[in-house]
Amino acid sequence: MATFKTKSTEILEKAKTLFGKQAELIASQPKKLSALMGKVGAKIGRMASDPRIAQLLEPLGIFVRMLKANYSGAYKISAGTIGFIVLGLVYFVSPIDIIPDFLGVLGFADDVSVVLAIFAKLKDEVADFLEWERTSEE
Repeated sequence: MATFKTKSTEILEKAKTLFGKQAELIASQPKKLSALMGKVGAKIGRMASDPRIAQLLEPLGIFVRMLKANYSGAYKISAGTIGFIVLGLVYFVSPIDIIPDFLGVLGFADDVSVVLAIFAKLKDEVADFLEWERTSEE
């Protein structure tokens, strides 16, 4: 039986194969990145009413806040972290992926799996960001 780490690595590799080049391009162009974040917000809005999915969408909100803080200059994240976050966002909004989104909740399962795998991979960076966010609000 595959471990969570092994399964996460497999999921990330599939996502990189499908959208790695596109994510790199978007990460280097602020206008495209802004448009991507708008698409993420719209898709979250459509999905948030489903209680089975709503809680799983929290990492996306954190990723968007991390990118906004980075690009505003308020908080610095590494290029590698940016790349993974953008990859997750691109995968999330793309209707064409491992399990097509037109299949309803089942179609979003792979999107959420990719986002959660990236969230797990970046757990230390996410924890640092959330701590920074918490202390900067005080």
